Amino acid sequence: MWSALPRRFALLTALIASAALAADREQNDVRILLLSEHPDNATHRVYVVGQVITSLRFEKPVDPSKTRLLGWEGRFEPLGVVGRKVILEPIRDLASDEGVPLLVTLADGTEVPFLLRPAGEGQRPDQQVNVFRDSESYGAMASVLDRMKKEVGLLREENERLRKEETSEDHALASLLVAGAVAQTPFTAEETVSSKDPDAEIVAVLFRGKGKAAVVFNVKNLHAERPWSVRRVHLTVPSTGRVRTAVFRSTAPEFTPGTSGVVAIVTDGSEFTEEGRLTNLFLEVYRHDGLRTAFMTLEHQLIGQ
Repeated sequence: MWSALPRRFALLTALIASAALAADREQNDVRILLLSEHPDNATHRVYVVGQVITSLRFEKPVDPSKTRLLGWEGRFEPLGVVGRKVILEPIRDLASDEGVPLLVTLADGTEVPFLLRPAGEGQRPDQQVNVFRDSESYGAMASVLDRMKKEVGLLREENERLRKEETSEDHALASLLVAGAVAQTPFTAEETVSSKDPDAEIVAVLFRGKGKAAVVFNVKNLHAERPWSVRRVHLTVPSTGRVRTAVFRSTAPEFTPGTSGVVAIVTDGSEFTEEGRLTNLFLEVYRHDGLRTAFMTLEHQLIGQ
């Protein structure tokens, strides 16, 4: 439970955030599965997570009378077949050693076996899997091309981010905060709030600066198996939804089970301006599995103006 909930911001634990299901995920993940890339009669794995829908999309209609999920009772909602789609929803997370067989039969009689498995450590679950039998079909080639374009775009964004970090003042300040060298920054602590859930114990400190604002998270990973890390930070203007820039630094790429670490987020005062006026900003923090683990309102008074 939270020790106190200041007016300025509120954090959500991962436990609460999980109740929001896919609405709290940053975006749907689409994976392409080319059956011709695998041996004949291979069992293809699909990775699922509790209370999140996973859909399999095929090139041809699916025969619902011959498509079945084996041993699903108590672990999955009833199987759904709609046209070319098979819809799955686990009632709970599967245990690490669990696997549920799924046999999909297409209208032309083609049988495609799958094994439903829990998403592993640091792995994103499948939310949509586009299944193609022929790698040279138009649909398969278009999907692969689209995937390649997205991957190239992500690489370009990452290269640009790394280039900016070399000379960024905000990244330098975040590094100092992560190292605990607050005295070497323009920041003073404003408010503190703490939280504890089955996955992590978090203490967040909100900092006021001269033309800057910052938040520092002190995180202890309580999970017995999975590492904890920040996947993405999202900063927006509440009234318009326009995206603003925030940078973050961490003491490690991920915090292994039982260890602690620090994550610092810094944003410049110029980001608090909207149409010539000062405005508050809304900060969201997404953890390793895509769930929103924290959110807060950053008031423009934090930048000392």
